Amino acid sequence: MGQPTPNPGIEVEVLHEDPSFVVLAKPAGRVTEPGLGHDDDSLMNGAFARWGPLLGPMGEARDYGLVHRLDRDSSGALLVALGPAAYDALRAQFEARSVRKRYLAVVEGRPAKGEGTIDLPLEEVRRGDMKVSLVSRRGAGRPALTRWRTLSGGKQRTLLDVEIETGRLHQIRAHMAELGCPVVNDRVYRVDLPPNTAKPPRGRAALPLALHAATLAFRHPTSGATIEVTCPAPASFAELTAASGLTLPRAYQPTTR
Repeated sequence: MGQPTPNPGIEVEVLHEDPSFVVLAKPAGRVTEPGLGHDDDSLMNGAFARWGPLLGPMGEARDYGLVHRLDRDSSGALLVALGPAAYDALRAQFEARSVRKRYLAVVEGRPAKGEGTIDLPLEEVRRGDMKVSLVSRRGAGRPALTRWRTLSGGKQRTLLDVEIETGRLHQIRAHMAELGCPVVNDRVYRVDLPPNTAKPPRGRAALPLALHAATLAFRHPTSGATIEVTCPAPASFAELTAASGLTLPRAYQPTTR
């Protein structure tokens, strides 16, 4: 990632702010960092407009403070360090898999059990102009472990609490499809239809992916105290759960402004 250009026009919602780091709420449809076709409209462009003097000196080697990433189509809590020492300490926690990452996912159908674990390696491959993750059955994939439990069940869909130990590309989406219960509105990881990796037609936005990074828990990079940040679900997620006959826990209800 090259150094992001500050863009004050990108709204940045702060969930938790500390001298060492910030936890931001990434909206669905917003890319995390600049890339092809998104030179100045990523969340990091907005972050640079606010914390640029702290993020810039960390340089590309430390991803300008970006500790981890979320898929463009997902929403939820995103952690950004505000200094090199904090970045190194937080990245070490991710690499040691000590950070707890919990998601809400609305999936098609209903898993056979109320809870379970998916421990299947994933391999990144290129399909068209994007990378996707496929379950590897020939030893080429990287370890990927996903735990899930049912929060609410409807006639055709289920709301799951999902926790991942690893952070592979599209991990939850690929694992849920392998379970036979793809995430609602996922155009790529589909059970009965071929993957659709093409962009939506011009002027037509893709439906919001029903996947939300709801909780992030880690140790403070200086004090070691446990920090747990909850990101309320966006209104579109709450509307989808209600329309699907599902109950969204109070802790994740959208906030009103």
